[in-house]
Amino acid sequence: MTQAAPLLDVAPDAVDRRAWIALGLLWFVYVLNFLDRQLLAILAKPIQDSLQISDGQLGLLGGLYFALFYCFIAIPVGWLADRSNRVKVLSLACAIWSAATMLCGVARSYPQLVVARMTVGVGEAGGVPPSYAIIADYFPPGRRGTALGIYNLGPPVGAALGIAFGASIAAAFGWRAAFLVLGAAGIVAAMATLLIVREPLRGGLDRLRGGVTAPSTDFWNTVAMFFSRPTLILAALGSGATQFVTYGLGNFTALFLMREKGMSLGDVAIYYALALGIGMSAGIFVSGRLIDRFTRRSKQAYALLPAASLILAIPFYLGFVWTSSWPTALLFLAGLMFLNYFYLSASVTLVQQEVRPDQRVMSGALLLLVMNFIGLGLGPTYVGAASDFFRSSYPEHSLQMALYTLMPFYLLATLLFLLLARALRGANTENGESAP
Repeated sequence: MTQAAPLLDVAPDAVDRRAWIALGLLWFVYVLNFLDRQLLAILAKPIQDSLQISDGQLGLLGGLYFALFYCFIAIPVGWLADRSNRVKVLSLACAIWSAATMLCGVARSYPQLVVARMTVGVGEAGGVPPSYAIIADYFPPGRRGTALGIYNLGPPVGAALGIAFGASIAAAFGWRAAFLVLGAAGIVAAMATLLIVREPLRGGLDRLRGGVTAPSTDFWNTVAMFFSRPTLILAALGSGATQFVTYGLGNFTALFLMREKGMSLGDVAIYYALALGIGMSAGIFVSGRLIDRFTRRSKQAYALLPAASLILAIPFYLGFVWTSSWPTALLFLAGLMFLNYFYLSASVTLVQQEVRPDQRVMSGALLLLVMNFIGLGLGPTYVGAASDFFRSSYPEHSLQMALYTLMPFYLLATLLFLLLARALRGANTENGESAP
């Protein structure tokens, strides 16, 4: 049974030192989570050369095959974590995906690599949802946007370090060594998490409506609640449409830069890592701060900030895909990475704020299920298949043509976030403040 949350009168800015230590370690685990996930995309060209696989097969590896396990295993993991020790669930998950990353490094065929990648997905399914809920129970409502914004710096830092270390290790010792070394680092992080992070009290920092503690809820009640609330499902769909672009592009960016814009693996390790790391990190951090600031005035900011950022991102995206010079392309990419990820902190914070403490892990898992199955599962799969389709007509620029076809998804994502803004306005009009 989930422990009931006591009603504590906590000042909005009161944060315990242990909360920052926990956030730092959870952030580091997330860095490794995304680093291990992105290694396949970063090392796509040497892997293709070694195992003789097509763009379509590469898209399935980084997309549908991975997402089938990553998205759907997250649901039972979320259910378990809502009823058990979330720190132990996270530590075990980190150990599993790290060991599976090492298995990728010893794969000798495409089917073996598929099995290893699916196992990485199984482990990573237990990484993010428990972390969201742990952070929400370490930080009071007025600080959660910033805390989750800092936590969500894990993907850009993980991607940048994956590019820098993965490409450097691969250039010096081969692509297999990169998987082995970085997977081993995750095993160490899993043990450190188990030893250092304490399980926080569920809902201990929340003021619950009407002065009544939140009752425990079962699996199907949480699922029904999530999919019956327009604000939650629109946040998930808007995020999924955005991720269709970000994962579709991200899983092929290194290959695109090397194959069609002339970058070397050494150049990728330095310049691509800097462009992605700086741009994406700045965007996620700034968005977290803006969310905390503007949502105090109106909850519509959870939707309007992502919508505005996606519209502004379109010319940067076109510039990146169109230009033939890789230094110019990286300038466009840095701006694109800054704007592409405003949705992440907004959607995560909205979901964690809008549900009861005993529903947070499960709701976070459902958010990830929807947005990652659409974005991570279908985005790279689509781009890889489109590149294979264009290969006969545009043999030298098939990936460029495939990436152009992602443009409509920027408009779809913007539309969904505008619909979310209208739903949030309706909820505020009806209830004053939307409450779980």
